[in-house]
Amino acid sequence: MSRTPTPTTPPDMAAEQEAHAEGFARVCGIDEAGRGPLAGPVVAAAVILPAGYELPGLNDSKKLTAKKREALYEALMADDAVQKSIAQATVEEIDELNILRATHLAMRRAAEGLPGGVDFCLIDGLPVPGFPLPSRSIVKGDARCLSIAAASILAKVWRDHYMQELHRQFPAYGFDRHAGYGTKAHMQAIREHGATIHHRRTFAPVTQLELPLG
Repeated sequence: MSRTPTPTTPPDMAAEQEAHAEGFARVCGIDEAGRGPLAGPVVAAAVILPAGYELPGLNDSKKLTAKKREALYEALMADDAVQKSIAQATVEEIDELNILRATHLAMRRAAEGLPGGVDFCLIDGLPVPGFPLPSRSIVKGDARCLSIAAASILAKVWRDHYMQELHRQFPAYGFDRHAGYGTKAHMQAIREHGATIHHRRTFAPVTQLELPLG
């Protein structure tokens, strides 16, 4: 990508337009959430936006407040013109494959889950080896590419909702506050109660606590 936006430049659809100009009709943006936590799945979303799409405030999910992310999530989910797919790789798959490969698996599942298929994928971050669809990786794509920004919001909020549901099942761990990240309170909860089936057993902070896992 030739355009290098300033930090205040909002994401746009230049990357999607470039892909269309290259002959790809259905172009999606892909992003993930949940690579770093000690618990819960890694989640990816794929989004195809209609031409000329506008949604005020749509941006990289990390630049938004939780309230704003929720509002944008609801708007994206309610808009039938926005084609979207959300997928995950489970804790078991993370432990079996490693987090990077599990993340790529979730991305592939999200892309392949889009209704009507997809011709080209714009993926946030570094290149994804062996990705089964034509694609281009864009570093900081969630701040540059509008469909990736939309995907970042869907992945982040969907995962937050998932972790809030886990909190109702395991209230002692505070999943509703930290979404599984290794906060001081979360680490203390693992020390006191042990790890749940939703903790990533191959992640060193979990295993180093030397507590029964399960």
